[in-house]
Amino acid sequence: MKQIITQVDAFTDTPFAGNPAAVCVLPAPQKDRWMQQIAQEMNLSETAFLIKQDDGFNLRWFTPSVEVPLCGHATLASAHVLWSEGYLATHEIARFHTKSGLLIAKRQDGWIELNFPANRSHATTAPPQLSEALGANYTAIYQNSLGYLVEVASEDVVRQMQPNFQLLKTFAVDGVIVTSQANAGSQYDFVSRFFAPRLGIDEDPVTGAAHCCLAPFWRDSLNKNAFLAYQASSRGGVVKVYYEGGDRVLLSGQAVTVMRGELITL
Repeated sequence: MKQIITQVDAFTDTPFAGNPAAVCVLPAPQKDRWMQQIAQEMNLSETAFLIKQDDGFNLRWFTPSVEVPLCGHATLASAHVLWSEGYLATHEIARFHTKSGLLIAKRQDGWIELNFPANRSHATTAPPQLSEALGANYTAIYQNSLGYLVEVASEDVVRQMQPNFQLLKTFAVDGVIVTSQANAGSQYDFVSRFFAPRLGIDEDPVTGAAHCCLAPFWRDSLNKNAFLAYQASSRGGVVKVYYEGGDRVLLSGQAVTVMRGELITL
């Protein structure tokens, strides 16, 4: 069986930055094991699999280790592929049916806007060795369905921390978001990083799902609705965030195709 697979750098307009995702638009359903094997072979943080249906596309996301219920950058990459490869006209809205419900993507002034579920956090008690695991002190810790959201004192702390991933893997959550307000004079409102070693991803370059948590957190902290955010991984990426309250958040990013090939499996 031959399968076209496209690799896209998401949340960037520059090749070899942002977060890479592989996208497969399947002609027919495939077994979960096959999709997991392809994701492991691609060895990217996420591989997306789409199947056309009457009202949009069924969409699933796999890390090299597991299937996940929500992924922002691979959804952005999927929308980019649907438009750039001619599966949808550029004026059409992309509708994705997922384990997190219906997700909508549309083109907006050169960006791709995603309509995602907001994910609010609540204060929690820090696990033992959190500072040791992060390689940095923290000022507050919260929890949400993605994992921990940890606030630190400054952008410099976010950028310079060197986590102990083996120790992070022992925590009883899949993900850890670390964030701070951006430095004074920065074009960004806040910065973040995201670690998920339990999912087979030590550090995710740019994470849409994390910004579903960060949007309500920073709205409450900064008393504003619109943000320009930067995820400060080694690749780096930019996310526009808009959140007025309620259960939905708008995330916008750009994307660029870097590779297109034919996957040959037996």
